[in-house]
Formats: sequence, structure tokens, C-alpha cells
Amino acid sequence: MSGHSGLDYNGKVVLITGGTKGIGAGIARSFLAANARVIVCGRTAPEELPSVGEARAAFIAADVRDQDSLRALFDTVRADYGRLDVLINNAGGSPAAEAATASPRFHEGIIRLNLIAPLNVAQQANLLMQEQADGGCIVFIGSISALRASPGTAAYGAAKAGVLALVQSLAVEWAPKVRVVAVSPGLVRTELSHLHYGDEAGIAAVSAGIPAGRMAVPEDIGNACLYIASPLAGYASGCNLLLNGGGERPTFLAAAQVAPN
Repeated sequence: MSGHSGLDYNGKVVLITGGTKGIGAGIARSFLAANARVIVCGRTAPEELPSVGEARAAFIAADVRDQDSLRALFDTVRADYGRLDVLINNAGGSPAAEAATASPRFHEGIIRLNLIAPLNVAQQANLLMQEQADGGCIVFIGSISALRASPGTAAYGAAKAGVLALVQSLAVEWAPKVRVVAVSPGLVRTELSHLHYGDEAGIAAVSAGIPAGRMAVPEDIGNACLYIASPLAGYASGCNLLLNGGGERPTFLAAAQVAPN
């Protein structure tokens, strides 16, 4: 249970896309710990839903890339819960692929998943939130890839940069009822970290280059979402909260070391 009344989500309904694993599941656990009614969606039901103690997230099957599926998702939220206070627009991702050789279809699919789909999800959430007296908050999960070179995931980085521009525009269009913000993680350790960073030695080596001395864990992102969607951040809109542990140590610092005489 949260120790600050501003972070108590009792009676609030929170929807997290892609909330069944990785960062999304960590966000779900943070909101469950704060007493929210949490809904997670994904294409297939997980073996185990995010839970904290006796509290467990509800699951609704949905493909965020499909408009009919999205409409059905929000029809279910409206019918079963009657409201939506927070949307965490988390679903996304990309496998590694060289921009020079990846197919146009691949690039289109990545941009569709990471930019077009979150826009469509947000549009549906806004329709519901605008009907509510106290509005709501839409949180887009961005990425450090939007703010620096993203070799191997160029289309993903471009899509996430688009998300940051989208957040600013939607924050203006949908104010004052609906706040729109971004939370952008740096490197995050999840159950899939070995696909990106190798074994434990690889993860340790990457972590050593981060000023905080470690990669983020999903709950770090969840706790930031808990704050940014709360009344404590009621004046935050159109902004991006960067969570990168201080950044990545510049490579020139090591390259420029001069051996002592």
C-alpha cells in the first residue's frame, strides 16, 4: 500500500497495454500496490497475471494494432468498469534489424506498433475520459531510443521520437480534462534482457556504464508512472520524464585516457 495519500489509487481504474510481461507487468504491480483496479491487455492471456498480495490484474484480450479490437476493448472497459482514470500506453517494441537491409514492410510494422497504435489507443481512452467530471491521464511509455542514436532499431527510435511529439500535441488538444505525458526509460532489465545484453557478465558490463550502477527494473518505471499519473503531478502535461539512471557514460572518456609516462 502506498504511504502517501496522493499516490493512493483506491477506486481508480488503470489500463495498461502490453501489461502482461516486462515493463508493463512492473507498472501493473506498482498500481496494484497503490490499490488501483488494474486491467492489462495483450494478444494472448499470460500463464500468470501481475499480482501484489491478494490483488490481481484483470485481463482483456486485445491487439492494439487492430481498430475493431480496440473498440471492443474500450467497450468492455466502459461496460464492466464504467470509467477509466489512467491509460498506460506501453505496448510496443522491436527486434534488432539493420536499416539498410530490413524490408519496407518491417519498418512499416514497427512504426505502426510503436506510433500509430498508441495514438489510436489514446484516442479511444480520451473519448471515455472526456465524459468524466475529473477527466484522466494518458501516459505514453517512450524510450531513450527517441533521444539518441538507435543503431539496429532505427525505425523504433524514430517511432518513439514521434511519440514525444505526439504527447506535446495531444496535451494541448485534450486539455484541460485529460493530461498527456511521457515516461521514457533508459536501459531496463527484464526477463528478456539476455536477448539484448547477453549473459550475466554482459548485463554487468552494461550496468557498469550507467552512473546509477545498475539498469532499471520494471518497478522503477512503474513507480514513476504512479507519480506522473497522480494528483501530485497535476500540473505536468505535454512533458517527458526521462528515467536513465544518469545516462550512459560517454565513450570518449575511456577513449581519451592517456597512459601515464
